[in-house]
Amino acid sequence: MIQEWLDIIWLKPVWVMERSIWLVPLWELFLGLTALCIAWFAFRFFLPKAAVIAQATAKEIVYQPLFYLMLIVGAFFLWVSSWLPYYTFGEDIKFLKDTGLTWIMVLSIFLGLWTAGTSIADEIEGRTAVTVLSKPISRIQFILGKLFGILAPIAVLFIVLGSLFLLLIPIYLLQGHGETPELPQQLNEMVQVIPGLVLAFMEVIVLVAISVAISTRLPMLANMIICASIYILGHLAPLIVEAGSDQFVVVGFIGQFIAVLLPNLDAFNINAAVATGAIVPADYLGWAFLYCLLYTAAMMFVALLLFEDRDLA
Repeated sequence: MIQEWLDIIWLKPVWVMERSIWLVPLWELFLGLTALCIAWFAFRFFLPKAAVIAQATAKEIVYQPLFYLMLIVGAFFLWVSSWLPYYTFGEDIKFLKDTGLTWIMVLSIFLGLWTAGTSIADEIEGRTAVTVLSKPISRIQFILGKLFGILAPIAVLFIVLGSLFLLLIPIYLLQGHGETPELPQQLNEMVQVIPGLVLAFMEVIVLVAISVAISTRLPMLANMIICASIYILGHLAPLIVEAGSDQFVVVGFIGQFIAVLLPNLDAFNINAAVATGAIVPADYLGWAFLYCLLYTAAMMFVALLLFEDRDLA
């Protein structure tokens, strides 16, 4: 049932098939912005005080040159990637998908880590947080507001670059890189990228939540180093566990310890499946979203513990 609804809303609208494949990115852009607006209004309704912090944080990020730099750099590299021949004997589109997903995710993570350091750590060190918390705003509302305020511009970045990426896929196919498929197959190539974008955004949410928690105690540079290490180890943990499961017991124990302590970021990485055209089940997306939600909630609890006894005076 869930998969059928996804097919109707998300995958193959009949009106797109009947008119033009170029409407698919616009359709996904519309859906993404609509979902973002609904989430924003729901957040304002249930947590109005935290929403004030989130709105101020989002405006601060959007006004920074870094946000537009990430947009320009991302759009440029996606465009360049769509013109590069990969010399893979007809499998160029797979490498294009993997490259595009990686670029969008890395730029979003960098923006999230940078803004978490400047928006939280600098405000605490500069005593700006004291002024904010002197108002009837609790520390948990401050933390939640900062998290959602950072995620909102990142979501916009993701939606814009993701829509551009979808637009570039049929352009790449029409250039003759590999076998040029028919129109329905081109549509399928575009649609198969969407689950990868969704899971990549979930990974960004987890890393931003970790960064927000760390920013309550450490400055931006230390925050970025720790989060970069978590990103690497979070993807390598399953490989370490597998490598040490039979012969190297110590390596396997270290891998299992890392897998328990750190987020399993490899669960969000389905670039290989997306690149090969495999269908990602809807229940996998659901379980990944639940994992993302629970880990983010745990990080917010850790952030509150670290921030609760922090002397801001």
